Amino acid sequence: MTKNTVVAVNIVVAVDGPVAAGKGTLGRRLAADFNFAYLDTGGLYRAVALRMLRAGAALDDVETMVAQAKQVSLSDLDDPSLRDEEVGEAASVISPQPALRAALLDYQRNFAARPPKGAAGAVLDGRDIGTVICPDAQVKLFVTASVEARAERRYTELLRRGEAVDLGTIQADVAARDARDSERAASPLTAADDAHLLDTTKMDIEAAFQAAQKIVAACM
Repeated sequence: MTKNTVVAVNIVVAVDGPVAAGKGTLGRRLAADFNFAYLDTGGLYRAVALRMLRAGAALDDVETMVAQAKQVSLSDLDDPSLRDEEVGEAASVISPQPALRAALLDYQRNFAARPPKGAAGAVLDGRDIGTVICPDAQVKLFVTASVEARAERRYTELLRRGEAVDLGTIQADVAARDARDSERAASPLTAADDAHLLDTTKMDIEAAFQAAQKIVAACM
């Protein structure tokens, strides 16, 4: 499949995996390569978390959480504050809430079924795309890497943004998020039975992208 190739039918690519595995970068590059629309579903939860933090709402205030979720739009995903560590931690705390996940379910499914700007397909990345949001997606990727590799990537990202961070703290946070995501009752993080596993521990972004691109092209 060559760059900017357009296909004739609506294709859904589900990209799942734990925090800092590189699925967001892969999702964006795949969407650009295949002319698909892209949705960072984790960004939706971060957007809700950011709205709650700015409103001074408690992270266990389900009523406010759901109300904020109903106001989220794609424009919220452009806020640079979404990448703040505080926002990511808050998003991890609220994301297991079943009422919140239900409030965002239709938004994600509508995006996949009717990609914006007439795109021929959609790439969604998150934790439960291939298992819950789009179980019938034509292509499913489960992107992972070791805790150590993911912590190092997150550490480097935050350093480049000028944030004062500690690698040990980041690694502990990544492990804690993995536990929360995998053990939650609502839509736990797990690979779909028919997902293609892509371990990026020893891959740079270009190698990971080439591997993912081949998988997507072969499934279409």
